[in-house]
Amino acid sequence: MFAVDLHAHTRFFHGHRALGDRFDPIGVSLLARVASWRDLDGVATTNHDYYTPFDRDEGGAIPGSGTTIIPGIEVSTTHGHVLVVGPDPPRETVPLEYTPAEAVEMAHGRGCVAIVAHPFRNSTVATLDEVPFDAIEINGKHPRTQPLVERLARERDLPLVAGSDAHYPFEVGRAYTRIDADELTPESVVSAIRDGRVDVRIARRPVDRLLRRGYRAVHRRKHPGDVFGEGAPGVGRPPEPEPES
Repeated sequence: MFAVDLHAHTRFFHGHRALGDRFDPIGVSLLARVASWRDLDGVATTNHDYYTPFDRDEGGAIPGSGTTIIPGIEVSTTHGHVLVVGPDPPRETVPLEYTPAEAVEMAHGRGCVAIVAHPFRNSTVATLDEVPFDAIEINGKHPRTQPLVERLARERDLPLVAGSDAHYPFEVGRAYTRIDADELTPESVVSAIRDGRVDVRIARRPVDRLLRRGYRAVHRRKHPGDVFGEGAPGVGRPPEPEPES
């Protein structure tokens, strides 16, 4: 079994692409080192609408870290975000250019999986029953929605995965996925997710809870109307789970 954070970013800011491109090698090194410190075996780099290949050793790890880097991209579709993870994600996508179905088709055509990211925050992706997603994410920023996401996964008959959605290195590992595989490679991660050989872990230490409260306060202040589509759930704050009947 391998512990992999399937949703992380190499920079803590958006825009300023040229500056960000120079920062990314530093960011991925920091991600890898924190992941190793938190006993993770790997982390997927899923930056918003671009993928940068990083220098890795023969085992796929960032040199000096021992942490395997799994390629990925977070595609901003017309209905929310879709994680494309695997050996050959697209190098760049245009925000709001792809429908969720087109993002899934693109992922599958490149040997990757397509995962619904934070389905109850600024997204209506999960309402699209006909789209053949490979998994649904429990997001490290919003673990209290876990019962809702679990119910959604049962209804769609899809496996659950988890990722921290880290934009700062110290956030890595607050949610991660256990991958049942003989070796940790982008291909083995794809195979395990498609076969359902995964389970999720959520960090619930006091420091993790504090970070989540801080994130929610910042997000409500900075992006009060950050939604995709009419009536999208989770404007600023994801819904609280309702008790099972």
